[in-house]
Amino acid sequence: MTKGRRPGTDSGHRASLAAGIADAARLAALAAAHEEHLIEAIALATGALRAGHQILFCGNGGSAAEAAHLAAELAGRFYLDRAPLHALALNDSVPALTAVANDYGYEFVFARQLLAIGRSGDVLVALSTSGRSPNVLKALAAAREIGIQTIGLTGRRGRRFAAACDLGFVVDSDDTARIQEVHLLLGHLLCARIEAELFPRVTTRSGRS
Repeated sequence: MTKGRRPGTDSGHRASLAAGIADAARLAALAAAHEEHLIEAIALATGALRAGHQILFCGNGGSAAEAAHLAAELAGRFYLDRAPLHALALNDSVPALTAVANDYGYEFVFARQLLAIGRSGDVLVALSTSGRSPNVLKALAAAREIGIQTIGLTGRRGRRFAAACDLGFVVDSDDTARIQEVHLLLGHLLCARIEAELFPRVTTRSGRS
C-alpha cells in the first residue's frame, strides 16, 4: 500500500469518479433535446452578425469564464480561418466591472455596460447556473429595454430565467459543475454552426488550441 493512503480510498475515488462521469454523459446526451432551440439560436446569432450587430456574453464565476471563452471563439476562430466576428464578454473588463460595482452596486455591472455599448438588433447570451444572479437578471431587463434579443443558459432551478429569455436552455441538473459542462457543449455547438453558416467556403483548420 502506498505510504499515507487509507484503506478504501481508491475504491471511494473510483465510485465517485464513475458517478460523476456517468452523470456528465447523461446530461450531454440530453443536449439532443435542445436541437430545435439550437437551430433557432444559430439563426438568431447569424442574422444579427450578418446585419452588422454583435453577440454579447455575460456570467459570473465559472459562467464568466465560459462567457469569455465563447466570445473568444467567435472573435478569434473556432474551426475555420475566417474573418473575426463581433463578439465580446461583458465580464472581461475589470475597470468597468469595478467602477460600476463601486458606484452603483454589483447588480448593475452588466446592465450598465449593455446600455452603453448594446444596440437594438444585438444578441445577448446570458449564463447563470441558478437563474437567480441579480446582475444577469438586470442585464436581461436592460436588453429588453433597448431591443436586444436574449439567449439564456441555466440549470433546473432557472426555468423562470429561461422563460424570460427569447430562447432559453435548461440543463436538467442542480449540480453547478455538470450544468456548466453542458453549457460549454451547447456553446461550442452554437459557435461551430455560426461559423459554418457564415463561412461555408472556408476550409477547416487543424490544431485548435
